[in-house]
Amino acid sequence: MGEKILVTRTSMPDYDEYCKLIKSIWDSHYLTNNGPLHEELSKRIIEYLGVDNFTLFVNGHLALENAINALDLHGEIITSPFTFISTTNAISRTNNVPVFCDINPDDYTMDVSKIESLITDKTVAILPIHVYGNVCDVEAIEKIAKKYNLKVVYDAAHAFGVKYKDRSIASYGDISMFSFHATKVFNTIEGGGLVYANPSLKEKLDAQKNFGIYDYEGSVTTGGNAKMNEFQAAMGILNIQELDKNIERRKKIVELYRNLLSSIKGIKMCMEQENVISNYSYFPIVIESNYGLTRDELYDLLTTYNIFARKYFYPISNQFPIYSDCVGETPIAKGISERVLTLPLYPDLDNENVIKICKIIKGGQK
Repeated sequence: MGEKILVTRTSMPDYDEYCKLIKSIWDSHYLTNNGPLHEELSKRIIEYLGVDNFTLFVNGHLALENAINALDLHGEIITSPFTFISTTNAISRTNNVPVFCDINPDDYTMDVSKIESLITDKTVAILPIHVYGNVCDVEAIEKIAKKYNLKVVYDAAHAFGVKYKDRSIASYGDISMFSFHATKVFNTIEGGGLVYANPSLKEKLDAQKNFGIYDYEGSVTTGGNAKMNEFQAAMGILNIQELDKNIERRKKIVELYRNLLSSIKGIKMCMEQENVISNYSYFPIVIESNYGLTRDELYDLLTTYNIFARKYFYPISNQFPIYSDCVGETPIAKGISERVLTLPLYPDLDNENVIKICKIIKGGQK
């Protein structure tokens, strides 16, 4: 059957180059607490994104929790259930209440036409998700937020390096959170970061991720431990050097998928967005009723060939019992979650395997 083809495969730098870089850690004995590699990675990310204000974290989830806390949000936060459960958990773990807004059927981002009906006197923020790297309607969201004096925090976990109208997607909203998990386009093993509009948040975020310590003379606020270590930073420094090349390869794989799947009845591919420079983070397909198999049947068929796609996102957040009583009817999100499948996509995936995957999918149609 050959080796497993997983939905994603971690991009890693040259082994010898990584060993060479981390040698400095043994020389300095500096493992964490904003070490030299941490500071170098921060500088490179700021340059890559073209932003002014950025803070690194040990992972994306804690970065998102710290973003919510840094903005002093206390109330209802309108979000989408079509996301990894981490997004919703970050809202509830900061003692806020998630309110669910449905999604668009074409790009799976928040349906901005349904936001205002969910706003109450308890609403404090909107937390939209750039799903699969697809960009939310940032202009409409900004207009609504200004009208109702709401904060906007973007879950941009999938969108590192994405641009909209020649601007980094990180430059929209009050804060954007990025994940640098091993499965992402750019990874630091685990990791995350925040880009924010207000530079005064830097001191607060630095304190929050370091036990709330502003200084060691007694200036302390509530905080935890969310610092990135030097080994993670070293991985990021080397990976960001290869990022553009890897994104270009991902683009070619997506183009091949689109070309081979376009003629298959019952396979819906995600729309390509205007004015967006993508990072080709994921490649989702939706299995429609006129295809020969259900989504789950196609998933099972692929596994018989050692190909492991992913039902992503399934289930959606408000299908979990803990959130089932939250406000917000989301039939489109539920329907997409029951039919979506993300296909393997990573720079090392060769064309032959893409062709193989598409042939198996074609063989399942009526």
